[in-house]
Amino acid sequence: MAIFEKRRAYARTLRDLGLPLPGKGAEYDVAGKVVLITGGGDGIGLASARALHARGATVAVIDNNPAAHTAADCALGQERVLTLMADVRDRAGMNAAVQDVIEQTGRLDVVVANAGVTPPPGTLRRIDPAAFDRVIDINLTGVFNTIRPAVDEVIERRGHIVVVSSAAAFAPGLGGASYMISKAAVEQLGRALRLELAGYGASAGVAYFGMVDTQLARATLDDDELGRKLDARLPRPLRRRISAEDAATVIADAIARRAGRTLAPAAWQPWALGRGLVNVLADGYLVADRDCHELIRELDARPATSTTPGSPTASRKMP
Repeated sequence: MAIFEKRRAYARTLRDLGLPLPGKGAEYDVAGKVVLITGGGDGIGLASARALHARGATVAVIDNNPAAHTAADCALGQERVLTLMADVRDRAGMNAAVQDVIEQTGRLDVVVANAGVTPPPGTLRRIDPAAFDRVIDINLTGVFNTIRPAVDEVIERRGHIVVVSSAAAFAPGLGGASYMISKAAVEQLGRALRLELAGYGASAGVAYFGMVDTQLARATLDDDELGRKLDARLPRPLRRRISAEDAATVIADAIARRAGRTLAPAAWQPWALGRGLVNVLADGYLVADRDCHELIRELDARPATSTTPGSPTASRKMP
């Protein structure tokens, strides 16, 4: 029995590193399954809906922006598609939306808890407390509000749940602490969920992304002078942006593998795997770095950052 347990552990490790299992293909086929996606009206969420729909799934797109639903309908058509209005911060509203999906389709197999927001660059000293609360409410509590009403059905169907975190979960919080805090917490939520579902034959995983080229990432990092400076602080390989479509493929493939973790772009993998040492070195360097000190002073000199404009359930990724 011990050798079989070791083989299973080895297979799980290969899956989590994104490596193929020897002699095996995809373990989980979404064709004929029902997939619920939050923040599904644009960015990674809409691209994921397209990717999973193309693989034969029925997709239920949840967003609180009417324009996002129009975009989803145009992108996906009417067949095997549900669009629902709900705000992930509204626990009762999310309960109702999830139940609506189950009632209309008769099942719920997969959940992609993707909704998230990024505030403008700022410090904890200057951020508007309401803006901080909003990031936590959407990026963390919103994930719980999505999973909680769905998890029993996912267990019954032996399905899979993906929570979308970020490389921000393990990168230094320079200029974006609220986002980093929320994504680190989401990582732990996903890890705990994976352990809790394993004994029931269901699965869960965490998806980590570096820079994903979305409208908000461009507005935050390209159109903002301090955003450009913060972006330039990253080593060049880590600044490479992937498209929302690339991120969606990563998510779809992770579901197929029932991956416990998946990460893109691959340049972040050494940091993710060696974070214990890398973060000690990175934090020590940044604490002593005068350019970093000056950036913080510039951020502190800005007016208090308030809530981010746009849909609170839109998919917007940056580390």
